[in-house]
Amino acid sequence: MAREERTEHTMELKEYDAVDFLDSDEALVEYLNAALAEKDPKYFAKALGNVARAKGMTSVSDVSGLGGQSLYRALSEDGNPRIDTLFRVLDALNVRLAIAEDG
Repeated sequence: MAREERTEHTMELKEYDAVDFLDSDEALVEYLNAALAEKDPKYFAKALGNVARAKGMTSVSDVSGLGGQSLYRALSEDGNPRIDTLFRVLDALNVRLAIAEDG
């Protein structure tokens, strides 16, 4: 009786990172709008951090005048950025928030 040879195939999976898909200004804006629609400040802060990473955290830090470590902390899942930090980061990213009637 012939023995079957078994070969094991392994696949390396890359951890999902939203930054990999934020490759255009339109994608960044859609992503931030979707995050804002969740009405969860921590979720929005994390999304803003992802956009800052996609654009280059060093550049965002330089333009905003905020320290890199401070940005990483404020725009993380556990961060709680102040409103002035959000505005400075949005300005550095050349985007703005707009207020509209819900409905």
